[in-house]
This record gives sequence, structure tokens and C-alpha cells, in this order.
Amino acid sequence: MNYARHSLNRTRSENWWKSAVFYQIYPRSFYDSNNDGIGDLNGVIQKLDHLNDGKGGGLGIDAIWLSPFYPSPQVDFGYDVSNFCDVDPDYGTLDDFDKLVSEAHKRDIMLIIDLVLNHTSDQHHWFAESRKNRTNSKADWYVWYDPAPDGKPPNNWLAVFGGPAWTFEPQREQYYLHNFLPEQPDLNWYNPEVRDALADVVRFWMNRGTDGFRLDTANYYAFDRQLRDNPKRQVGSYPLEEEQAANPLSAYITKYSKDRPENLEFIKFLRSIFDEKEVITSIAEIGSGSDLDSTIKLGADYVKHSDGLHMAYTFSMLSKEMNAEYFDHVICVTEEAIEDGWPCWSLSNHDCTRMMTRFNCSEEREGFQQMMLLLLLSLRGTPIIYYGEEVDMEQYQISKSELKDPQGIRFWPEIRGRDGCRLPFPWDSTAPNQGFNSGAEPWLPAKNNLSLDQAIADKGSTFHVLKEMLKIRKDNSALQRGDFRRILIDIECYVFERKTKDQTMMIAANFSTEKQIIKLHSAVKTDLTPKALKRSCSLNNNQLSLPACGFFLGETPGSL
Repeated sequence: MNYARHSLNRTRSENWWKSAVFYQIYPRSFYDSNNDGIGDLNGVIQKLDHLNDGKGGGLGIDAIWLSPFYPSPQVDFGYDVSNFCDVDPDYGTLDDFDKLVSEAHKRDIMLIIDLVLNHTSDQHHWFAESRKNRTNSKADWYVWYDPAPDGKPPNNWLAVFGGPAWTFEPQREQYYLHNFLPEQPDLNWYNPEVRDALADVVRFWMNRGTDGFRLDTANYYAFDRQLRDNPKRQVGSYPLEEEQAANPLSAYITKYSKDRPENLEFIKFLRSIFDEKEVITSIAEIGSGSDLDSTIKLGADYVKHSDGLHMAYTFSMLSKEMNAEYFDHVICVTEEAIEDGWPCWSLSNHDCTRMMTRFNCSEEREGFQQMMLLLLLSLRGTPIIYYGEEVDMEQYQISKSELKDPQGIRFWPEIRGRDGCRLPFPWDSTAPNQGFNSGAEPWLPAKNNLSLDQAIADKGSTFHVLKEMLKIRKDNSALQRGDFRRILIDIECYVFERKTKDQTMMIAANFSTEKQIIKLHSAVKTDLTPKALKRSCSLNNNQLSLPACGFFLGETPGSL
């Protein structure tokens, strides 16, 4: 049975994604329906009502971003794809995928899937053919170059997971490029046959009812064909992630190995394929650049004008640094650079330390995570919530014996890898493995401090705050599509406005651990702050009192 033909309960507009709230699911860790220790597609289906039951229940999520589920040797847990057009047996079957599309659509949930188009697994049949010799039908489908005169790699490019970005293949007597693991050879996007094959992959999933695509490492497709060496980074320049300091890659500006201007032509090509279906959307991952501002501006370049992608997010909000000044800087640079594009925001994902731990929300800054999630849902742009943020999932300090992530294996102990942000979702505190499955040992430990049943029982938990805010956002057009204007940044307080023709909303947040008082220059007509927030604000004669990590949302008569 082909389940994917089920229509949505509501009519989708062409730009439905602009008002949607996305939720990233790492399927390996969401719910294990067959008790083998690994989450699967049927597990996602069984838990859809948690996100949105289509009847006003659940969190109120509009769209799922589903991390890779394709056949893979799992060297990088699905980001090493060996077949773009099937489902790995660990996760189910194509019929299961079709059923997931159908069941999601019944609940008014769009399904966005992760596309890894920069590279494949070395077990993909394309690469198996390409590596044989220099004359086969796939000889130019990957990036092959002769050794340097001394037999070493062609240049100084380094891989994200350590070591040279080149591996020698004796059969061809050439090096192949891999910006990540040696088991993840880079595709040659300059070859039109490769582009056509990848376009067919996109069409395959669009025809199965997929609503859009998240594009992994979308700024890596092009490379400098002169193979110039990357320049060394100036001493003292600030990497977006402190953990990058342990990676030799951080010593270089990746000027020639990625972020190439010609990459935008490949993006235009992809957009033309997406546009073959009327309501498809796309989200690009744009990894960290040479500095914060250049990274933000690079992300903006990918979504400007109608031939760019629909959305792109950078790592700017995934940094360990976060205060009112930093937050304001990221927002203002983005708003200035993006022109006619649409922003996309994420505070956590499967590649970075969980927000609860990264910002020290649970100890030094009680309630900080709730404030940040409320800000995320108030900004102009499309927000992405990472699975588990509704139950304050924290970064687990993985031990070496528990380690699965190749990044951690390579750089231990300076970098412990990404396993700690990928723990099984804690559904039930009274069940084995926190309800992730019914007893089989999960692929990673099920050890979060809080489970969903406990969060539901606490009326002031992040779960209830998030659920209430999602409804407020849906009920107020200014929060979905209103213009952005900063009103105030003072000490650690930040105030901004969202405005449409018919509605003006004022949002205020206190990034500090001390109470702050702000004088507003306009009356507040209606206080819309989520009632589930335990830290209540008070408003008296236009004096707004914000508690530590406080948040306020109000409708005003007009511009402030």
C-alpha cells in the first residue's frame, strides 16, 4: 500500500514554511518500536501525537526534520549514505516511510528529510565503480587528483574529523577528496552526470510525498579547482565553537576547500529541481566560516532572491557564547544581510552540545533555556526545535567505553564527540530505558535527568511553557510573519518588536540572573506571556519588571 497519497487536513500555502515551527528528530534516538536498541520510523509514527495529533493536542509542531535513515554502514550514523533511494533495515522499509508521510499529514505535520548530497559512503556502488580505474563510467563522479611530486596529498586541506582531506587509492594511483571521514568520499558536483543523478534522488523523495529537504553541509559542494592551499588562520581569531580549538582544521581558513562563490550555481540548480513541486521547501546547513559575521553573511547569500534556497541556518546560535549583546549582534547582522531572504533559527542540533548544558541553564542560570526557546519562537524567521528540548535534555558526559561517534574516537579526550547530545528520548521515568524501548540495551545510554511523564506532571515545566508558546505563536500573525525591529538593549535586557499591518507585539527578555526594570515607551494592550512560566513579570505604569531569565510578550497599540 502506498500511504503517501494521504492529503493534509489543511491547505498548504506556497510559503507555508514561513509560519511553521520545525522539530528535528534523530530517528536512531527517538523511539525504538521493535526493541532492537535503535529508534526507527515506526517509532516516529507511534509518537507523532506527542508533536501534533491534528486535533489541538500535542506540542503543536508543524513540521519534522528527520535526520538520515538511508542504507548506510553507519560509520557516521547515516551521514555516510550507501543508497539514496531506500531505507536502512535498522529504521524500517520504504512502506514504513510512506506510512510515516501519510500519518504525519493526517496530523497536519509536514515531513522534511535530510539529504546528504556532498558525499556518499565508500560502500556506495557509485564509488565502488569510480575507484577501480580512471576509465570506468563513474571515473569522474568523485574528486580524484594525482599526488604531489613528493607523493603526498595534492594540497594542505584537512578533514573535519582530522587528518588530511585526501586518501590515496592504489587501484587508481590517485587521491580522493573527503572533507569528513575517509569512508565519506566527496562527490564531484562539477560533473553534470552527478548533478542529474542527485536531481533524480530529489525527485524520488518528492514523488513519495516528502514536503522538503534539509541539505547537509550545503556549502561544501564546490571546491577550488586550482587546489590552492588554505591559508593559516591569524592567531587569536575566534572560532564559533570552543571545541574546534582541539581540531587541527581550526588552524586554517577553509577559503579554498569550501564556501566557494561558485557553489551558489549548484544551489540554483537544486532550487530549480525543488520548484518542480509547488510546496517543497529547503533548509541549508551552512557550517562555520572564518569568523562570526562572515558565516552569517554566507548563510544569507544562500537564501537571497528567488533562485536561492528557501532557508539556511548557520552555527551562530550554536556557540557557547550567549548574552544580550551576542544575541543582538547575530540578529542584527542577519537582518541586514539577508535582504529579501527568510531567516531560520536553531539553538541546538545533533552536532553540538545541548543548549541546557552549553548555556549552563540548570545551575547558574535557572530558566535560561525556557527564555531562549521563547525568544526562538518570537524571532522573525522559521524556528527549529531539537528533540528533547521540551524535557530539558542535557549533554551526557560520555565515557570512552560508551563512545560511538567517529569525531570523539578521533579526538578523545579533547573532543568527546556528539554522542552526548544524541541520547534516547526519555518518554517514561517508570519504564525500562526511560520508555525508549521495552528492555533491549539502547545504542546510547538512556540517562536524561527528566522524563516526559515528569515534565507533563509539572505545570511549570519547559514542556508546558513550549506548548503554550506554540499556540500563542499560531494565534498571532505578528509572531509568524511580522517585521522585526530592535527597541532596546540595556545591560542584559533585550527588547524588540514584531509588527504586521494589523498587529504589533513587544518582546522583552532578561539575560541576567538579576531582576531588571525597563521603562516602556508605549502601553501594553494585552499581556500574552505564557502563564506556565514560573518566573512572572510585573507591569506597572509602563515599568516592566523582569525577573532573572525573565521573558515578557505583549500586544501594543502600535510601534514602540
